[in-house]
Amino acid sequence: MLVDFLIAGGIMAAMGILLAAVLAFADKKFYVWEDPRIDQVEGMLPSANCGACGQPGCRAFAEKAVKGEIAPGKCTVSSPDGVIAIASFLGVNAGAEEKRVARLACAGGSNVAWNKALYSGMTTCRAAALVSGGGKSCSWGCLGLGDCARACTFDAIHMDAHDLPVVDVDKCTACNDCVVVCPKELFSLHPISRRLWVSCKNLLNGDVAEAVCEVACTACGRCAADAPGLVQITNNLAVVDYSKNRQATRKPIERCPTGAIVWLNDKSGASKGLEAKNITRKSRLPVEQADLPLAR
Repeated sequence: MLVDFLIAGGIMAAMGILLAAVLAFADKKFYVWEDPRIDQVEGMLPSANCGACGQPGCRAFAEKAVKGEIAPGKCTVSSPDGVIAIASFLGVNAGAEEKRVARLACAGGSNVAWNKALYSGMTTCRAAALVSGGGKSCSWGCLGLGDCARACTFDAIHMDAHDLPVVDVDKCTACNDCVVVCPKELFSLHPISRRLWVSCKNLLNGDVAEAVCEVACTACGRCAADAPGLVQITNNLAVVDYSKNRQATRKPIERCPTGAIVWLNDKSGASKGLEAKNITRKSRLPVEQADLPLAR
């Protein structure tokens, strides 16, 4: 018995030594050296892991920054002091990247946009959109059930009193989550310097467009006439050519009758032109026809 025990123990010990030797060899053979500065740079980043820099996370950004493949300024979520600190630590130029934010192409809140039906069901935009596109008369309009606000992990989107999303540009990281989750594809990411904005996607025109939403673009063409080349009417909708953004002024908004084209200010919000209708209604508009069935 004792001999058998010693033999078994010897075999196990030999196997242990052999496996340890194999692991030691593999560790040495396949060892990949990692620059210790990566950990330090990662610790200096905001840990947002938002992807706004084009990398899958802060770790990947730190790896490329240490290799010199990306400038610290590409992280638009870091504060200016944070960017300078990383650049100083790495001994590189900070570089610069203009902050991008999410913009909403709809101003049709519950006080200005009509409903064709009442929706009753799961309180998500995606669910509502599956039922004849939702209850709004404007097929392109925001459904106001807040999928974007729930999807935003940076608390950068809140719903206002008229069930429209409002983006806090200071908190927005351009992570793209709101763009992906919106079933009406109303969100898009833009450099913060783009102030001239068409807050509508309605492709109807004239009185038909205005009949479903009081602030819809009616394709009247005044903005295009006042800023030729910068704004044009395409498929009954005003479109800004941002390749000519240096020409952007408030002029195209001044004669817009519905205020569908606006000038954005990060602090005060959207400004409408002098000739835009003044809507003071605070209450929700009713369903257009009382005898319409509930959409389920």
